Amino acid sequence: MDTPAIVTTAAATDPADAAILAGLRNGDAAACTEFVRSHAGMALGVARRILRNEADAQDAVQDAFASFFRGLGDFRQQSRLTTWLHRIVVNAALMKRRAAQRRDECCIDELLPSYHADGHRRDPRPEWVLPSGAGSAGDDLAGLVRRKVDELPDDYRVVLVLRDVEELDTEETAEVLGTTPGAVKTRLHRARQALRTLLEREFVP
Repeated sequence: MDTPAIVTTAAATDPADAAILAGLRNGDAAACTEFVRSHAGMALGVARRILRNEADAQDAVQDAFASFFRGLGDFRQQSRLTTWLHRIVVNAALMKRRAAQRRDECCIDELLPSYHADGHRRDPRPEWVLPSGAGSAGDDLAGLVRRKVDELPDDYRVVLVLRDVEELDTEETAEVLGTTPGAVKTRLHRARQALRTLLEREFVP
């Protein structure tokens, strides 16, 4: 897998990154081992949220670290090492997911609300009614939300994961995905609307 291109950013490089980078580039075995140990948990968590499959997630993380180490010579310190690694993990997981050729993703446009010229929604929905017992079944409800997030198209699900689960800010998310903050905001808004529609189908009578 090719290492993602570096996105120029105005953010200053963390001074600690320079020392870590020097050790990694010099092939310091201890530095490499420590870097992987310190960031493997984050990487696996990101891959799991994108892939929902443990074996695929572990494979994606291995691919990501391999790409990371291969690309160290081209890293120009225009972002933090962790941000760059995060982006590589996302790309590795997406490549793994696309290779599986999933067929069960919905079309985002079918899930977005439409509005009249006066701004009112064409298909206003009633308030949600949670199924009986849902209030005491938090795990089941959380599982339902995860399953509905998994039905979103890749571009929208990933931005939702990075912003609302990983809690990256807009600029960090844009850097990880190699896009603009404006595109992230638009995609996130559409993803949240689509997710709401999927959940409405479960809770609205």
